Amino acid sequence: MRKVISTDRAPRPVGPYSQAVIDGPTIYVAGQGPGNPSTGALELGDAAAQTRRVLENVKAILEAAGSSLDEVQRCNVYLRDINDFAAMNEVYATYFSAPYPARTTIQAGALPGGISVEIDCIARVRGA
Repeated sequence: MRKVISTDRAPRPVGPYSQAVIDGPTIYVAGQGPGNPSTGALELGDAAAQTRRVLENVKAILEAAGSSLDEVQRCNVYLRDINDFAAMNEVYATYFSAPYPARTTIQAGALPGGISVEIDCIARVRGA
């Protein structure tokens, strides 16, 4: 049975989607941008700052789902500009440890609100 995850420690969805959904032992986290959960405003700093905010949002959602970044199996990273890869990757590496999740990173061209980074992921429920 599918369970919807919602936390005020991450930005509220701006459309018809959930922050995350648990189905069995798997958590599917929707794409997160650099929204500040307290103000609702986008934090449009450089790619490194945006990546940090995005991963803090992902972390908050996973914790609300009873999981953590250690349980992430796969991430998709969407960059407005692939030239931001090194800056994103440097911050990303501080949030994950070996064995690292599988990952795909692409240049998306245009992301909502003019953001530079969006990340979604698939994780396990802790202990599953």
